[in-house]
Amino acid sequence: MSKTWFITGTSTGLGRLLTERLLERGDRVVATLRQTGALDVLQAQHGDRLKVITLDITDTPAIKTAVSDAFARMGRIDVVVSNAGYGLFGAAEEASDVQVERQIATNLVGSIQFIRAVLPHLREQGGGRIVQISSEGGQITYPSFSLYHATKWGIEGFVETVAQEVAPFGIDFLLVEPGPTGTRFADGLDRAQPLPCYEDTSAGEVRRALTSGDFEIKGDAGRTIDALIVAADSTTPPLRLALGSTAYEDIVRELKKRLAAIEAQRDIAYSADGNT
Repeated sequence: MSKTWFITGTSTGLGRLLTERLLERGDRVVATLRQTGALDVLQAQHGDRLKVITLDITDTPAIKTAVSDAFARMGRIDVVVSNAGYGLFGAAEEASDVQVERQIATNLVGSIQFIRAVLPHLREQGGGRIVQISSEGGQITYPSFSLYHATKWGIEGFVETVAQEVAPFGIDFLLVEPGPTGTRFADGLDRAQPLPCYEDTSAGEVRRALTSGDFEIKGDAGRTIDALIVAADSTTPPLRLALGSTAYEDIVRELKKRLAAIEAQRDIAYSADGNT
């Protein structure tokens, strides 16, 4: 049985590829983007199975209007995919105030407001699934991506909490955490102005790796989308889905380190309790 999907950020990358794959298999898609015309070819190929909406995810009133319009036109929407976002690259000190605000407004506040906007509609229709595109960077960190990580860690905390709040309404969530994937993500980075003092630090090392092409990218975009679709189609998907061997290994390693660190603090943690 075909499904209806609502996907943000579909002009390029994983959002574009997801839209293509779903349309190829006969599903209906509401696709949002900022670049008008980016989906014209798909629109011509698939007709009324694709509805395209121009949307800036930082515009909260526009989000509410787009969501209401999508549900009114399509009726039931089975899967909502919050994908719109980008990466800000640079040490925290290097980023400008404008860059910091834009990163948070897009990846964090925009995703939060989009999810908030779809919840009443999913409740009214008796349930649905929300897929939040996160990253391995929602659980681990790389130098020079501090602001990007702040948004991904933030949206993961938001989603994990909201998932508990709306479970009684038949609404569930899937947090997708790809590792470095061949989507030309680096080409779309918003890059801060480098400061010479960071050249010989870990932040500088990551900068050089990206610039030289030495930053290893194992993930395949097509296989990543295939795995995402399988999980989104399943009856009981996991809350978090790591995609790619890099994401799996990085996340497992960091979780083990954090678990060992907190277990070593047991006595001091218990010492902070009041007398019982």
